Amino acid sequence: MLCLCRCLCLQPGTAFGTVPRQTFHKLASLHKATKLAPKKVQSLLYPFSAVEAYLDKSIDRSQFQLFHPSVEDMVKAEKLFYSSPSHKIDYDVSAERMDHVPAFKQPEVCFIGRSNVGKSSLIKALFSLTPEVEVRVSKTPGHTKKMNFFRVGKAFTIVDMPGYGHRAPKDFVDMVEPYLYTRKNLVRTFLLVDGSVGLTHADLIALEMCEEIRRPYVIVVTKMDKCGTGTLLTNLMNLQDVVRTQTTACFPQPFLVSSLQFWGIYLLRCFIAHVTGSIKITDTSQS
Repeated sequence: MLCLCRCLCLQPGTAFGTVPRQTFHKLASLHKATKLAPKKVQSLLYPFSAVEAYLDKSIDRSQFQLFHPSVEDMVKAEKLFYSSPSHKIDYDVSAERMDHVPAFKQPEVCFIGRSNVGKSSLIKALFSLTPEVEVRVSKTPGHTKKMNFFRVGKAFTIVDMPGYGHRAPKDFVDMVEPYLYTRKNLVRTFLLVDGSVGLTHADLIALEMCEEIRRPYVIVVTKMDKCGTGTLLTNLMNLQDVVRTQTTACFPQPFLVSSLQFWGIYLLRCFIAHVTGSIKITDTSQS
């Protein structure tokens, strides 16, 4: 852990805290996170480590650590999430139909999931280093009714999609499916699943849709702080069984996150930067 802290302190040109008159979340940056106790830091950066000890020894752990970047890699990725005059991060536009969608050329990632799974909260956490970026979060399920595009300089775009299931927009399918099928610069879809609930029927339908499209996607397990370890592990094992037996386009490793506690946010930032080609990872595989 001393090595981890030293890595962060010695990075030249790291832009920690460079945006004036803004309030960062206390765990928004790696620099702040590494001031916590070593065990807490490990859980924040690699959240699977917080539950790994509770797994039976017979369970293969490698599937949960396929993407295991170094702290140096996370620092490189974090820099992309700071806004500057030459690298502006901001909400760009909302769209209801493909003919309203901007023709961006940079790589794009999108987030889909059941209403109230925490999509907007997760995107807000990802952008917590640029708090002036307005990401609307509501306790009311189905708050997001359009496709919302957030540009991260010239590096990539993040798209917050409407939620499916309860209170989903009536034209959800007409809005989302054409985007997923035809968006040429879409490099990865992130399918969010509530860790306290597990895979629902609606999630399985969404997963089947992602399989039919045959484009790479990833499962993100949200709200890992909202349930006990036993519930989380049960849902996680069930999820992994589905991924192993019913998918071909899904990245085998699920990403565990908590938008409230910031577990897994640094790792997810790094994965986004990696799959969009914004940084080169020095310590990972199969991504």
